[in-house]
Amino acid sequence: METPELRRRFASSPVARLSTVRPDGGPHVVPLVFALVGDTVFSAVDAKPKRSTNLQRLANVRADARCALLVDHYDDDWRRLWWVRADGTAEVVDDPAAHPGIRALVQRFPQYRDEPPSGPLLVVTVHRWSGWASTV
Repeated sequence: METPELRRRFASSPVARLSTVRPDGGPHVVPLVFALVGDTVFSAVDAKPKRSTNLQRLANVRADARCALLVDHYDDDWRRLWWVRADGTAEVVDDPAAHPGIRALVQRFPQYRDEPPSGPLLVVTVHRWSGWASTV
């Protein structure tokens, strides 16, 4: 698949899996909602129930910016299977109120219109797109 198609498929998914590197070198994988603008992925700590807003994914990114995001489509008709991975580097914006990433998230998710995310914003710059689609 060409990069525009990879981006299109990635953006069509309501959720991605974010993989970051733990301080011990192990992987840490969590699902998250996101907005894609060009080659930048935005996700924010929002009001959904959590034990803390000091999330492991944010600590991981602060220590090692490398990360990957994965979206996929499963179907019982295996001719319709596909996945897209975005490899990149991330940064944490602690005060994102006026950041364009928050506007992109509010635009994509109606749930954020009444209560925009106010927690830290994760900004992933995608350096490499890859993917696979069934050819069965």
